[in-house]
Amino acid sequence: MKTHLAGALLAVVAALTACERPPSGIAAGPPDRFQDAQQIARGQAVYTQHCMACHGTDGKGPPGDWRIRDADGRFPPPPLDDSAHAWHHPTADLLETVRDGSPGGQGNMPAWNGKLSEQAMLDVVAYIKSLWSDPVYQLWWKMERQSLED
Repeated sequence: MKTHLAGALLAVVAALTACERPPSGIAAGPPDRFQDAQQIARGQAVYTQHCMACHGTDGKGPPGDWRIRDADGRFPPPPLDDSAHAWHHPTADLLETVRDGSPGGQGNMPAWNGKLSEQAMLDVVAYIKSLWSDPVYQLWWKMERQSLED
């Protein structure tokens, strides 16, 4: 009886985990965002020099509500920690925003393409991801995986 029950339980677990397997080449769990401490340190330096004046210390954003347009009809800089919406975007979209600036002129973010190297932009995105809590990073990874499947 115990072996039947154990076998049945293993079959159920195998069936459930089969549904959760990512496509070939995509890791099942999120990558360790702290693995490359040097990249995060480089990203923090880029952030401090170019981003902190607008997005605040540790990505906490400026005072006020980042969801309310200013007098010019533009959104103020959002927090980049996990209290706002940066984590709702896949890496490709975060890099695009750094490269090209605010999408559709919705905000005042300048384009950094040509001003920062591609590596510096990758580094600052890695730093931003390091600001997110573990539960938010887990949620972000699910969304990131879906974006890689498309």
